[in-house]
Amino acid sequence: MQRTKWIDRKFIFDFPEGWIFNILERLRGTAVRMEHLVKNLSHDHLTRKANDSWSIQEHIGHLLDLEELHEGRIDDFLAREKILRAADMTNAKTLAANHNNSNVQQLLNDFKKSRERFIKRIKTMDDETQNFKSLHPRLKIMMRPVDMAYFTAEHDDHHLASIRILLEKL
Repeated sequence: MQRTKWIDRKFIFDFPEGWIFNILERLRGTAVRMEHLVKNLSHDHLTRKANDSWSIQEHIGHLLDLEELHEGRIDDFLAREKILRAADMTNAKTLAANHNNSNVQQLLNDFKKSRERFIKRIKTMDDETQNFKSLHPRLKIMMRPVDMAYFTAEHDDHHLASIRILLEKL
């Protein structure tokens, strides 16, 4: 079975606003699941690549790198922007960061802090902001904060699955 590429995924956003709490719980769990996947792995295993793909540590760093985008999209909703800011599909930040030379525990800690801030900001949005819609620039679909949170959780899971695949290859 071949895995679907992230950029080929299609999304339908029709969640009731009340689902935000379930989705936020999923977002909280990303850090815990990452920690579980990498516990007791050597630096060699964390930084090993297979078939020109990112290493486990680079996947973790990438998720940390994207927290800035997620925070920015919260700013976009708060500012009632018509179009959400675009992601850098070249992943230049991740490629330049050289995450394999980082301490994995520091990456995990930084991700956890950033994600907690992201979740807190979503939870504190007023009802008007929670119902505001902006266009996602790549998907060309209107999104509310609940939809953006779901999209983020799906992206997290995409990279967690990539880490699991790498672990199975090791």
